[in-house]
Amino acid sequence: MKRLFPIGHVMGFIFSLVLTLVALLVVYTDMSYAMGMTILVSTAIIQATVQLFMFMHVNESKEDKNTVISNILYAVVVSVITIFGSMWTLLWDW
Repeated sequence: MKRLFPIGHVMGFIFSLVLTLVALLVVYTDMSYAMGMTILVSTAIIQATVQLFMFMHVNESKEDKNTVISNILYAVVVSVITIFGSMWTLLWDW
């Protein structure tokens, strides 16, 4: 059944805004480093999950689930290599 109003996209957008506001509150309030980082990392993981499922339609693919998971893992590995390679180059002057 085709819906005329994309309620899932609107709810995902509102949820993303709430998660962003939570992250901003962590930055602007005075809390311990460990608690702040725990909240920031958890909101980042939830935010990435919301983006993948609500806006990038990971669960609507006709491909095999193993292919989708391997594509996501490949993207994570490339991202981590890019981030740490950039930090290595910029911070340690290699």
